[in-house]
Amino acid sequence: MLLKSLEFKLMSGQKVKITDIPVLEEDNKYRFMLQIRLQKFLTIIYAQKQPKSSYSFKDYLKKVIKWPDYEAIFGTYILKNNA
Repeated sequence: MLLKSLEFKLMSGQKVKITDIPVLEEDNKYRFMLQIRLQKFLTIIYAQKQPKSSYSFKDYLKKVIKWPDYEAIFGTYILKNNA
């Protein structure tokens, strides 16, 4: 799975980094849901008075979406014959 990170500055000048953002294909059924969840996550961070300098989007998703959806997005694929 390909993951990306996002780094930006708040109005106060503090740098914030969000890691573990999954990159999905355009035709993936979870892509729209992840875009909306990322927007909501950014809104939550902006609303905080003293935000942390680093966040994990993967950990946030683990808390807010249903487990079967989380496994479908971040599921580990078992390789045949340990290849």
